[in-house]
Amino acid sequence: MNMHLHLFDKLVYSKRRKQLTANVGKGLILLMGNEDSSMNYADNTYPFRQDSTFLYYAGIDIAGLALVLDTESGEEILFGREAGIDDIIWTGPLPSLQDLADMVAVGKTRAYAQLGDVLKQAKAAGRQIHILPPYRPENKIKLAEWLDVPVAALTGVVSLELIKAVIAQRECKDADEITEMERAVSVSVDMHMAAMKYTRPGMKEYEIAAKVEEVALAAGGRLSYPTILTINGQVLHNHSYGNTVQEGHMILCDAGAETAMHYAGDLTRTFPVGKQFTNRQREMYQVVLDSLDHAASLLKPGIQYKEVHTQASIKLIEGLKTLNLVKGDPAEAVAAGVHTLFFQCGLGHMIGLDVHDMEDLGEQYVGYSETLKKSTAFGWKSLRLGRELKPGFVLTVEPGIYIIPELIDRWVAEKKLSNFVDYNTLATYRDFGGIRIEDNFVITETGSRRLGKDLPKTIAEVEAVRQ
Repeated sequence: MNMHLHLFDKLVYSKRRKQLTANVGKGLILLMGNEDSSMNYADNTYPFRQDSTFLYYAGIDIAGLALVLDTESGEEILFGREAGIDDIIWTGPLPSLQDLADMVAVGKTRAYAQLGDVLKQAKAAGRQIHILPPYRPENKIKLAEWLDVPVAALTGVVSLELIKAVIAQRECKDADEITEMERAVSVSVDMHMAAMKYTRPGMKEYEIAAKVEEVALAAGGRLSYPTILTINGQVLHNHSYGNTVQEGHMILCDAGAETAMHYAGDLTRTFPVGKQFTNRQREMYQVVLDSLDHAASLLKPGIQYKEVHTQASIKLIEGLKTLNLVKGDPAEAVAAGVHTLFFQCGLGHMIGLDVHDMEDLGEQYVGYSETLKKSTAFGWKSLRLGRELKPGFVLTVEPGIYIIPELIDRWVAEKKLSNFVDYNTLATYRDFGGIRIEDNFVITETGSRRLGKDLPKTIAEVEAVRQ
Protein backbone atom coordinates (compact mmCIF):
# COMPACT_ATOMS: atom_id res chain seq x y z
CA MET A 1 0.00 0.00 0.00
CA ASN A 2 1.36 3.37 -1.04
CA MET A 3 0.74 5.11 2.28
CA HIS A 4 2.50 5.14 5.65
CA LEU A 5 0.33 6.32 8.52
CA HIS A 6 2.11 7.14 11.78
CA LEU A 7 -0.30 6.56 14.66
CA PHE A 8 -0.36 6.06 18.41
CA ASP A 9 -2.34 3.05 19.68
CA LYS A 10 -6.01 3.36 18.65
CA LEU A 11 -7.09 3.44 22.31
CA VAL A 12 -5.14 6.71 22.78
CA TYR A 13 -7.44 8.42 20.27
CA SER A 14 -10.58 6.74 21.58
CA LYS A 15 -9.82 7.84 25.15
CA ARG A 16 -9.13 11.42 24.05
CA ARG A 17 -12.44 11.62 22.16
CA LYS A 18 -14.42 10.21 25.09
CA GLN A 19 -12.85 12.79 27.38
CA LEU A 20 -13.70 15.57 24.92
CA THR A 21 -17.34 14.57 24.53
CA ALA A 22 -17.71 14.26 28.32
CA ASN A 23 -16.19 17.73 28.81
CA VAL A 24 -18.39 19.41 26.18
CA GLY A 25 -21.47 17.48 27.26
CA LYS A 26 -24.11 18.57 24.73
CA GLY A 27 -24.61 18.93 20.98
CA LEU A 28 -22.44 17.79 18.08
CA ILE A 29 -18.69 18.35 17.88
CA LEU A 30 -17.33 18.88 14.37
CA LEU A 31 -13.58 18.48 13.89
CA MET A 32 -12.55 19.49 10.38
CA GLY A 33 -9.57 17.90 8.72
CA ASN A 34 -7.73 19.89 6.06
CA GLU A 35 -7.73 19.35 2.32
CA ASP A 36 -5.11 19.86 -0.34
CA SER A 37 -4.61 23.54 -1.12
CA SER A 38 -3.57 24.71 -4.57
CA MET A 39 -0.36 26.68 -4.98
CA ASN A 40 -0.55 28.11 -8.49
CA TYR A 41 -2.98 25.79 -10.32
CA ALA A 42 -5.42 23.14 -9.15
CA ASP A 43 -3.20 20.05 -9.26
CA ASN A 44 -0.01 21.70 -7.97
CA THR A 45 -0.66 21.76 -4.25
CA TYR A 46 1.21 22.95 -1.20
CA PRO A 47 2.64 20.10 0.90
CA PHE A 48 -0.35 18.70 2.77
CA ARG A 49 -0.55 19.48 6.49
CA GLN A 50 -3.36 17.97 8.53
CA ASP A 51 -5.16 20.07 11.14
CA SER A 52 -3.44 19.53 14.50
CA THR A 53 -6.60 19.13 16.57
CA PHE A 54 -7.90 16.58 14.03
CA LEU A 55 -4.56 14.74 14.41
CA TYR A 56 -4.87 14.85 18.20
CA TYR A 57 -8.30 13.16 18.22
CA ALA A 58 -8.19 11.09 15.03
CA GLY A 59 -4.53 10.77 13.98
CA ILE A 60 -5.24 10.18 10.27
CA ASP A 61 -2.88 12.23 8.15
CA ILE A 62 -4.95 12.23 4.95
CA ALA A 63 -6.72 15.07 3.15
CA GLY A 64 -10.50 15.41 2.91
CA LEU A 65 -11.71 14.03 6.24
CA ALA A 66 -13.94 15.30 9.04
CA LEU A 67 -15.05 13.85 12.35
CA VAL A 68 -18.42 14.31 14.05
CA LEU A 69 -18.82 13.36 17.70
CA ASP A 70 -22.31 13.20 19.18
CA THR A 71 -21.89 14.12 22.84
CA GLU A 72 -25.29 12.73 23.77
CA SER A 73 -25.47 9.37 21.94
CA GLY A 74 -21.70 8.79 21.98
CA GLU A 75 -21.78 8.11 18.21
CA GLU A 76 -18.59 8.89 16.30
CA ILE A 77 -18.61 9.27 12.50
CA LEU A 78 -15.64 9.68 10.17
CA PHE A 79 -16.61 11.48 6.96
CA GLY A 80 -14.47 11.03 3.87
CA ARG A 81 -14.38 9.98 0.24
CA GLU A 82 -13.58 6.49 -1.03
CA ALA A 83 -10.73 6.36 -3.52
CA GLY A 84 -11.84 5.47 -7.05
CA ILE A 85 -9.75 3.87 -9.79
CA ASP A 86 -8.75 7.32 -11.11
CA ASP A 87 -7.26 8.16 -7.72
CA ILE A 88 -5.48 4.82 -7.42
CA ILE A 89 -3.77 5.26 -10.80
CA TRP A 90 -2.05 8.37 -9.43
CA THR A 91 -1.57 7.35 -5.81
CA GLY A 92 -1.45 3.57 -5.69
CA PRO A 93 -3.86 1.50 -3.54
CA LEU A 94 -5.36 3.39 -0.61
CA PRO A 95 -7.10 2.15 2.55
CA SER A 96 -10.88 2.25 2.58
CA LEU A 97 -12.66 4.79 4.75
CA GLN A 98 -13.67 1.94 7.07
CA ASP A 99 -10.05 0.77 7.32
CA LEU A 100 -9.04 4.28 8.34
CA ALA A 101 -11.80 4.48 10.94
CA ASP A 102 -10.79 1.10 12.37
CA MET A 103 -7.18 2.27 12.79
CA VAL A 104 -8.33 4.89 15.30
CA ALA A 105 -11.38 3.09 16.74
CA VAL A 106 -14.08 5.28 15.15
CA GLY A 107 -17.32 3.30 14.87
CA LYS A 108 -19.02 4.66 11.74
CA THR A 109 -18.14 6.15 8.36
CA ARG A 110 -20.16 8.22 5.90
CA ALA A 111 -19.51 9.95 2.59
CA TYR A 112 -18.09 13.48 2.92
CA ALA A 113 -20.84 14.71 0.59
CA GLN A 114 -23.39 13.91 3.31
CA LEU A 115 -21.73 16.02 6.01
CA GLY A 116 -23.55 19.22 5.07
CA ASP A 117 -26.95 17.49 5.32
CA VAL A 118 -26.10 15.98 8.72
CA LEU A 119 -25.21 19.43 10.07
CA LYS A 120 -28.28 21.10 8.54
CA GLN A 121 -30.56 18.46 10.10
CA ALA A 122 -28.90 18.92 13.50
CA LYS A 123 -29.29 22.68 13.22
CA ALA A 124 -32.98 22.35 12.22
CA ALA A 125 -33.51 20.14 15.27
CA GLY A 126 -32.15 22.92 17.46
CA ARG A 127 -28.94 21.06 18.36
CA GLN A 128 -25.77 23.00 19.07
CA ILE A 129 -22.94 22.40 16.61
CA HIS A 130 -19.54 23.01 18.19
CA ILE A 131 -16.80 24.17 15.79
CA LEU A 132 -13.27 25.48 16.30
CA PRO A 133 -12.07 28.73 14.66
CA PRO A 134 -11.40 27.85 10.99
CA TYR A 135 -8.13 29.22 9.56
CA ARG A 136 -8.14 27.53 6.13
CA PRO A 137 -10.19 29.34 3.44
CA GLU A 138 -11.50 26.00 2.10
CA ASN A 139 -12.96 25.08 5.48
CA LYS A 140 -14.36 28.57 6.04
CA ILE A 141 -16.30 28.36 2.76
CA LYS A 142 -17.70 24.90 3.58
CA LEU A 143 -18.70 25.85 7.13
CA ALA A 144 -20.36 29.07 5.95
CA GLU A 145 -22.50 27.06 3.51
CA TRP A 146 -23.35 24.24 5.93
CA LEU A 147 -24.17 26.53 8.87
CA ASP A 148 -25.86 29.15 6.66
CA VAL A 149 -23.78 32.13 7.85
CA PRO A 150 -21.56 34.52 5.89
CA VAL A 151 -17.84 33.69 6.00
CA ALA A 152 -17.17 36.93 7.89
CA ALA A 153 -19.67 35.92 10.59
CA LEU A 154 -18.17 32.48 11.34
CA THR A 155 -16.32 33.85 14.38
CA GLY A 156 -19.75 34.35 15.94
CA VAL A 157 -20.64 30.65 15.75
CA VAL A 158 -17.31 29.31 17.01
CA SER A 159 -17.71 27.34 20.25
CA LEU A 160 -15.78 28.72 23.20
CA GLU A 161 -16.74 25.59 25.15
CA LEU A 162 -15.04 23.41 22.53
CA ILE A 163 -11.97 25.67 22.37
CA LYS A 164 -11.49 25.45 26.14
CA ALA A 165 -12.15 21.70 26.23
CA VAL A 166 -9.56 21.04 23.50
CA ILE A 167 -6.94 23.27 25.15
CA ALA A 168 -7.50 21.58 28.52
CA GLN A 169 -6.54 18.25 26.90
CA ARG A 170 -3.84 19.31 24.47
CA GLU A 171 -1.90 21.64 26.81
CA CYS A 172 -0.50 18.83 28.98
CA LYS A 173 1.52 16.36 26.92
CA ASP A 174 1.35 12.67 27.82
CA ALA A 175 4.32 10.29 27.89
CA ASP A 176 3.81 9.19 24.25
CA GLU A 177 3.76 12.80 23.08
CA ILE A 178 6.86 13.73 25.07
CA THR A 179 8.74 10.78 23.53
CA GLU A 180 7.76 12.08 20.09
CA MET A 181 8.81 15.62 21.02
CA GLU A 182 12.21 14.34 22.25
CA ARG A 183 12.62 12.93 18.75
CA ALA A 184 11.60 16.24 17.14
CA VAL A 185 14.04 18.22 19.29
CA SER A 186 16.90 15.78 18.73
CA VAL A 187 16.46 16.01 14.94
CA SER A 188 16.38 19.80 15.38
CA VAL A 189 19.72 19.51 17.20
CA ASP A 190 21.16 17.70 14.17
CA MET A 191 19.86 20.49 11.92
CA HIS A 192 21.73 23.10 13.94
CA MET A 193 24.89 21.01 14.06
CA ALA A 194 24.78 20.83 10.26
CA ALA A 195 24.65 24.64 10.06
CA MET A 196 27.46 25.12 12.58
CA LYS A 197 29.74 22.58 10.91
CA TYR A 198 29.09 23.53 7.28
CA THR A 199 29.26 27.34 7.41
CA ARG A 200 32.34 28.98 5.89
CA PRO A 201 33.02 32.62 4.99
CA GLY A 202 31.97 33.39 1.41
CA MET A 203 28.90 31.15 1.37
CA LYS A 204 25.35 32.29 0.73
CA GLU A 205 22.81 32.01 3.55
CA TYR A 206 20.66 29.78 1.32
CA GLU A 207 23.46 27.23 0.94
CA ILE A 208 23.53 26.78 4.72
CA ALA A 209 19.72 26.82 5.01
CA ALA A 210 19.59 23.98 2.46
CA LYS A 211 21.86 21.84 4.68
CA VAL A 212 19.57 22.53 7.64
CA GLU A 213 16.44 21.49 5.74
CA GLU A 214 18.15 18.38 4.36
CA VAL A 215 18.55 16.98 7.89
CA ALA A 216 14.83 17.34 8.65
CA LEU A 217 13.83 15.59 5.42
CA ALA A 218 16.42 12.85 5.85
CA ALA A 219 15.01 12.04 9.30
CA GLY A 220 11.60 11.25 7.78
CA GLY A 221 9.97 14.54 8.74
CA ARG A 222 10.11 18.12 7.57
CA LEU A 223 10.42 21.66 8.91
CA SER A 224 8.08 22.68 11.74
CA TYR A 225 8.24 26.30 10.44
CA PRO A 226 10.22 28.18 7.77
CA THR A 227 13.87 28.32 8.81
CA ILE A 228 15.32 31.64 9.97
CA LEU A 229 18.99 31.69 8.98
CA THR A 230 20.49 35.12 8.70
CA ILE A 231 23.43 37.42 9.41
CA ASN A 232 20.79 40.06 10.23
CA GLY A 233 19.66 38.52 13.49
CA GLN A 234 18.05 41.77 14.62
CA VAL A 235 15.17 41.03 12.20
CA LEU A 236 13.03 38.76 14.36
CA HIS A 237 11.44 36.62 11.61
CA ASN A 238 13.92 36.90 8.76
CA HIS A 239 13.15 34.40 5.99
CA SER A 240 15.36 35.82 3.23
CA TYR A 241 18.61 33.97 2.54
CA GLY A 242 20.38 36.12 -0.05
CA ASN A 243 23.37 37.47 1.89
CA THR A 244 26.95 36.32 1.60
CA VAL A 245 28.30 35.41 5.04
CA GLN A 246 31.70 36.83 5.97
CA GLU A 247 34.28 36.70 8.73
CA GLY A 248 33.06 38.92 11.59
CA HIS A 249 29.39 38.15 10.95
CA MET A 250 27.27 36.02 13.26
CA ILE A 251 24.60 33.66 11.95
CA LEU A 252 21.34 33.42 13.84
CA CYS A 253 19.73 30.09 12.99
CA ASP A 254 16.21 29.43 14.30
CA ALA A 255 15.12 26.06 12.93
CA GLY A 256 13.09 23.07 13.98
CA ALA A 257 12.03 19.64 12.75
CA GLU A 258 8.52 18.27 12.58
CA THR A 259 8.35 14.49 12.98
CA ALA A 260 6.24 12.24 10.77
CA MET A 261 3.59 12.49 13.53
CA HIS A 262 3.79 16.29 13.27
CA TYR A 263 5.26 17.12 16.66
CA ALA A 264 7.56 20.13 16.54
CA GLY A 265 10.99 21.11 17.76
CA ASP A 266 12.08 24.77 17.88
CA LEU A 267 15.70 25.66 18.64
CA THR A 268 17.89 28.70 18.04
CA ARG A 269 21.64 29.11 18.09
CA THR A 270 23.81 32.08 17.17
CA PHE A 271 27.36 31.35 16.06
CA PRO A 272 30.29 33.12 14.37
CA VAL A 273 30.89 32.76 10.63
CA GLY A 274 34.60 32.65 11.44
CA LYS A 275 36.23 30.40 14.03
CA GLN A 276 35.55 32.70 16.97
CA PHE A 277 33.25 35.42 18.19
CA THR A 278 34.68 38.93 18.37
CA ASN A 279 35.13 40.28 21.90
CA ARG A 280 32.01 42.39 21.57
CA GLN A 281 29.98 39.45 20.26
CA ARG A 282 31.33 37.23 23.03
CA GLU A 283 30.26 39.69 25.75
CA MET A 284 26.76 40.09 24.33
CA TYR A 285 26.37 36.35 23.77
CA GLN A 286 27.18 35.66 27.42
CA VAL A 287 24.50 38.17 28.51
CA VAL A 288 21.87 36.23 26.51
CA LEU A 289 23.12 32.84 27.72
CA ASP A 290 23.02 33.97 31.37
CA SER A 291 19.41 35.07 30.84
CA LEU A 292 18.48 31.68 29.33
CA ASP A 293 20.16 29.76 32.16
CA HIS A 294 18.42 31.90 34.78
CA ALA A 295 15.01 31.54 33.13
CA ALA A 296 15.44 27.76 32.84
CA SER A 297 16.30 27.54 36.54
CA LEU A 298 12.93 29.11 37.43
CA LEU A 299 10.74 26.69 35.46
CA LYS A 300 8.42 24.70 37.70
CA PRO A 301 4.70 24.08 38.21
CA GLY A 302 2.85 27.07 39.66
CA ILE A 303 5.14 29.89 38.50
CA GLN A 304 3.63 32.32 36.00
CA TYR A 305 5.58 32.34 32.75
CA LYS A 306 5.10 36.11 32.72
CA GLU A 307 7.24 36.17 35.88
CA VAL A 308 9.91 34.02 34.19
CA HIS A 309 9.88 36.51 31.27
CA THR A 310 10.27 39.39 33.75
CA GLN A 311 13.19 37.73 35.57
CA ALA A 312 14.90 36.83 32.26
CA SER A 313 14.54 40.48 31.20
CA ILE A 314 16.07 41.72 34.47
CA LYS A 315 18.99 39.34 33.91
CA LEU A 316 19.45 40.77 30.38
CA ILE A 317 19.50 44.32 31.76
CA GLU A 318 22.02 43.32 34.48
CA GLY A 319 24.28 42.03 31.72
CA LEU A 320 23.81 45.08 29.50
CA LYS A 321 24.66 47.25 32.51
CA THR A 322 28.09 45.59 32.75
CA LEU A 323 28.61 46.66 29.09
CA ASN A 324 27.57 50.24 29.97
CA LEU A 325 24.60 50.19 27.59
CA VAL A 326 22.12 50.76 30.42
CA LYS A 327 22.32 52.23 33.92
CA GLY A 328 20.20 52.34 37.07
CA ASP A 329 18.41 49.57 38.91
CA PRO A 330 17.72 46.60 36.57
CA ALA A 331 14.34 45.71 38.14
CA GLU A 332 13.20 49.35 37.91
CA ALA A 333 14.47 49.49 34.32
CA VAL A 334 12.37 46.44 33.34
CA ALA A 335 9.31 47.85 35.13
CA ALA A 336 9.77 50.98 32.97
CA GLY A 337 10.13 48.87 29.80
CA VAL A 338 13.83 49.55 29.09
CA HIS A 339 14.42 45.92 28.10
CA THR A 340 12.02 46.29 25.16
CA LEU A 341 14.63 48.40 23.34
CA PHE A 342 16.80 45.25 23.22
CA PHE A 343 14.28 42.39 23.67
CA GLN A 344 11.07 43.21 21.80
CA CYS A 345 9.45 39.77 21.78
CA GLY A 346 8.30 37.24 24.35
CA LEU A 347 10.50 34.75 26.19
CA GLY A 348 8.73 31.75 24.70
CA HIS A 349 5.57 29.86 23.81
CA MET A 350 3.89 26.48 24.14
CA ILE A 351 5.00 23.88 21.61
CA GLY A 352 3.47 20.56 20.55
CA LEU A 353 1.59 19.56 17.39
CA ASP A 354 2.04 23.21 16.37
CA VAL A 355 5.26 25.12 16.80
CA HIS A 356 3.17 27.85 18.48
CA ASP A 357 0.94 25.26 20.05
CA MET A 358 -2.81 25.74 19.51
CA GLU A 359 -2.35 29.32 18.31
CA ASP A 360 -5.33 28.84 15.97
CA LEU A 361 -7.53 28.38 19.06
CA GLY A 362 -6.68 31.81 20.45
CA GLU A 363 -3.61 32.99 22.36
CA GLN A 364 -5.82 34.52 25.07
CA TYR A 365 -7.03 30.99 25.97
CA VAL A 366 -3.81 29.05 25.38
CA GLY A 367 -1.26 31.39 26.94
CA TYR A 368 -3.41 33.38 29.36
CA SER A 369 -6.37 32.77 31.68
CA GLU A 370 -9.50 34.28 33.18
CA THR A 371 -7.37 36.00 35.82
CA LEU A 372 -4.29 36.85 33.73
CA LYS A 373 -4.93 38.92 30.62
CA LYS A 374 -2.38 39.74 27.95
CA SER A 375 -0.67 43.14 28.13
CA THR A 376 -1.06 45.59 25.24
CA ALA A 377 2.27 47.35 25.99
CA PHE A 378 5.15 47.24 23.51
CA GLY A 379 7.28 44.12 24.05
CA TRP A 380 4.89 42.62 26.61
CA LYS A 381 2.15 42.22 23.99
CA SER A 382 4.44 39.79 22.13
CA LEU A 383 4.62 37.37 25.07
CA ARG A 384 2.59 34.39 23.82
CA LEU A 385 2.62 32.54 27.13
CA GLY A 386 2.02 34.27 30.46
CA ARG A 387 0.02 31.88 32.63
CA GLU A 388 0.92 29.52 35.43
CA LEU A 389 2.89 26.47 34.34
CA LYS A 390 1.61 22.93 34.87
CA PRO A 391 3.31 19.51 34.67
CA GLY A 392 3.18 18.32 31.05
CA PHE A 393 3.48 21.78 29.49
CA VAL A 394 6.18 21.83 26.81
CA LEU A 395 7.53 25.28 26.03
CA THR A 396 10.38 27.26 24.55
CA VAL A 397 12.76 29.60 26.37
CA GLU A 398 14.38 32.03 23.95
CA PRO A 399 15.83 35.27 25.31
CA GLY A 400 17.56 37.55 22.84
CA ILE A 401 19.18 40.89 22.24
CA TYR A 402 18.23 42.66 19.02
CA ILE A 403 19.91 45.94 18.08
CA ILE A 404 17.37 47.55 15.73
CA PRO A 405 18.69 50.91 14.41
CA GLU A 406 15.23 52.18 13.41
CA LEU A 407 13.88 51.51 16.92
CA ILE A 408 16.90 53.17 18.56
CA ASP A 409 16.40 56.27 16.37
CA ARG A 410 12.77 56.50 17.45
CA TRP A 411 13.66 56.24 21.14
CA VAL A 412 16.47 58.80 20.76
CA ALA A 413 14.10 61.26 19.03
CA GLU A 414 11.64 60.88 21.93
CA LYS A 415 14.48 61.01 24.52
CA LYS A 416 12.77 57.87 25.82
CA LEU A 417 14.00 56.47 29.15
CA SER A 418 17.33 58.31 28.76
CA ASN A 419 17.79 58.06 32.53
CA PHE A 420 18.30 54.30 31.95
CA VAL A 421 19.79 54.03 28.42
CA ASP A 422 23.27 55.23 27.50
CA TYR A 423 22.53 56.28 23.94
CA ASN A 424 26.12 57.38 23.27
CA THR A 425 27.53 53.91 23.96
CA LEU A 426 24.59 52.30 22.17
CA ALA A 427 25.41 54.32 19.04
CA THR A 428 28.64 52.34 18.70
CA TYR A 429 26.59 49.09 18.56
CA ARG A 430 24.24 50.18 15.74
CA ASP A 431 25.40 47.50 13.31
CA PHE A 432 25.73 44.73 15.92
CA GLY A 433 22.79 42.58 14.72
CA GLY A 434 21.03 40.13 17.02
CA ILE A 435 21.56 37.10 19.24
CA ARG A 436 18.97 34.55 20.30
CA ILE A 437 19.51 31.23 22.09
CA GLU A 438 16.56 28.86 22.47
CA ASP A 439 15.91 25.50 24.10
CA ASN A 440 12.73 23.44 24.67
CA PHE A 441 11.59 22.24 28.11
CA VAL A 442 8.92 20.00 29.58
CA ILE A 443 7.53 20.99 32.97
CA THR A 444 7.77 18.10 35.44
CA GLU A 445 6.16 17.58 38.87
CA THR A 446 9.14 19.22 40.59
CA GLY A 447 10.74 21.50 37.99
CA SER A 448 11.61 21.05 34.35
CA ARG A 449 13.68 18.95 31.96
CA ARG A 450 15.31 20.09 28.74
CA LEU A 451 14.19 18.04 25.76
CA GLY A 452 16.42 16.41 23.17
CA LYS A 453 20.10 15.65 23.03
CA ASP A 454 22.78 18.25 23.79
CA LEU A 455 23.43 21.09 21.38
CA PRO A 456 26.52 23.31 21.91
CA LYS A 457 25.53 26.46 23.75
CA THR A 458 28.42 27.91 25.74
CA ILE A 459 30.94 30.11 23.92
CA ALA A 460 33.63 27.43 24.27
CA GLU A 461 31.31 24.69 22.94
CA VAL A 462 30.15 26.75 19.96
CA GLU A 463 33.68 27.83 19.01
CA ALA A 464 34.91 24.22 19.31
CA VAL A 465 32.44 23.20 16.56
CA ARG A 466 33.58 26.13 14.38
CA GLN A 467 37.24 25.08 14.29
